[in-house]
Amino acid sequence: MIPINDQQFWLYTAANPQTNEILHLRLFPTTTTAPTEMFLKELRRKHDVETAVLLVDGAKHLRVALRRAGLRVQTQRRGNRTAVERIFLEVRTRTFPFSNWLDHVEPKTAENWLQTAAVSPRNG
Repeated sequence: MIPINDQQFWLYTAANPQTNEILHLRLFPTTTTAPTEMFLKELRRKHDVETAVLLVDGAKHLRVALRRAGLRVQTQRRGNRTAVERIFLEVRTRTFPFSNWLDHVEPKTAENWLQTAAVSPRNG
């Protein structure tokens, strides 16, 4: 959850645990099925995920949206999912120092900045 102008937003991220590549990233004001379906539609436009097995936690909105999209999903709490969690931790590490700055911008600006910060290599 990321606070922006007294509102809460959730960072949706898809990553490849084999390459550590962030495939897609978006901010949404809720964690329901509708934004999840939108996120998956955008992800499909950018990447071929039709044969991929998408690893998720137990969140119901994720499982529902993935099932509706006809994508293969595996609920996992260990193994490869741990690799994905390391990627997400890296995103948090890159973006946390700027969380105060994000609180005073428009959500689209914050999303653009997060996309850039999440995929840029770390300096030093």
